[in-house]
Amino acid sequence: MSAPFRIAVLASGTGTNLQALIDAISAGDLAVEIAGVFSDKAKAFALERARGAGIATTVVPPKRFATREAHDEAFFAAVDGASADLIVCAGYMRIITAAQIERRPNRMINLHPSLLPAFKGLHTHQQALDAGAIEHGASVHIVTADLDDGPVLAQARVPVLPGDTAGTLAARVQAVEHPLLVETVRMLAEGHLRLAPDGPHLNGAPLPAPLQLGANRRLA
Repeated sequence: MSAPFRIAVLASGTGTNLQALIDAISAGDLAVEIAGVFSDKAKAFALERARGAGIATTVVPPKRFATREAHDEAFFAAVDGASADLIVCAGYMRIITAAQIERRPNRMINLHPSLLPAFKGLHTHQQALDAGAIEHGASVHIVTADLDDGPVLAQARVPVLPGDTAGTLAARVQAVEHPLLVETVRMLAEGHLRLAPDGPHLNGAPLPAPLQLGANRRLA
């Protein structure tokens, strides 16, 4: 039997997307092993979710280090110890230094709450409302040295409704974030999606456009 596909999950907050991965694994819908959960915040609830599922956790607080570079060096040394096939940023709120990304080309993905390339950075739901967007959503992309700028693998779309606030829009997006991340990781683990030096591939050919999450919660 082949070894299981291993992922390391980076998280700074409540860990709802981590929980979606845990639940999919438990239900038999996702054949991967979470090799570890890594955080920059000791009180991140994501760590409690991981411990409750019997997953190893590691915290590397930035305040212990004089520079962002020194913190990232220690943080990613710990991540490398998990021997993961893929690093999944699921609510990891620190900007990763370029040197660490460049050492791990095409091994890191990030879930971002917008339809990239629109609304990079923080407060994306308010950004969408301020721009008068009629559609919003979430994207999974390859992590590169430029913020929220790597090739997009998959997206999930939701309408922006009259009377929406940043909070109501965030809740609608979060409902599709979970299956979007699970399905993207599943396709990577099964080899349908591959992160290649010349860009992402789908079933052996260059991915022509981001995959879209359908009403059946599958990517196409």
